[in-house]
Amino acid sequence: MRNITVSVDDETYRRSRIHAAELDTSVSALVREYLQNLTTGRALVAEASPQEVERRRRMLNDVIEDIRASSPGFSARDNLSREELYDRARARAEAQADRDAQDPR
Repeated sequence: MRNITVSVDDETYRRSRIHAAELDTSVSALVREYLQNLTTGRALVAEASPQEVERRRRMLNDVIEDIRASSPGFSARDNLSREELYDRARARAEAQADRDAQDPR
């Protein structure tokens, strides 16, 4: 196996370390996987690793739990109908009411 040296700016380095930690891997492993995908033609449609799939599943579950915690009693049945969703006059009126409520004048 060969070693290579890559230079990146500090912010890229920091973000790559964070991303690698989230995936429970190293920056070297991320670069190695990227280069392998690049050289086999899979770089644009690389399959997600099992760790990435699990990370995404955890993130999705966290978002769902946040929604449930911040909106008790939320139900998909409470969604707007198509007509209500596209009622632009009502949306504008609600937006204006929100702006008016925030403006202390």
